[in-house]
Amino acid sequence: MHRQHNGGFLRLPYSKLTTFFVHNPMRHVISALVQNVPGVLAHVSGMLASRAFNIHSLAVGATENPELSRMTFVVIGDGGVIEQVEKQLEKIVTVVEVTDVGALPNVERDLMLIKVSSDSGAQRSEIRELVDIFRGRIVDVGAAEIMIEISGSEQKLQAFIERMRTFGITELVRTGRIAMIRSDAVEE
Repeated sequence: MHRQHNGGFLRLPYSKLTTFFVHNPMRHVISALVQNVPGVLAHVSGMLASRAFNIHSLAVGATENPELSRMTFVVIGDGGVIEQVEKQLEKIVTVVEVTDVGALPNVERDLMLIKVSSDSGAQRSEIRELVDIFRGRIVDVGAAEIMIEISGSEQKLQAFIERMRTFGITELVRTGRIAMIRSDAVEE
């Protein structure tokens, strides 16, 4: 069993495997409804960075209310870390509401645009088949490459990236994760 640690690998003896799996940090999706004013993103991300919280993903966007924005974080850590993140966010004046979206039934999505090399018609047909299988869309076609838009879970995007490597990925960009609690979810 190997675990990435400070640029190298840390070997864990068999006797410590159980401890590793019990204490291995997990990904949590946190949503913060914030006032739509200048400096909020810098303030929130600065607070998280100053406390050494590991942010895996961050997405910010407008809401149905023009006075509010929603920040969605994927934070790496155990339950104690998530509790601290929530408490620190709630202390910020411009933060209106904090929700651990991952603790409730939800829908999560990432969005990716990816450019793939495609010189021949046979390659383009094969790429188009894979795009259809993964329920993506071709959004631009150039002389030597195709741009594809695809959304879904992180695992789905990662699987698609692996399939596209054989063709040659020329450029790739991803959003952070966005998530919403399902309409029928009951919050305790």
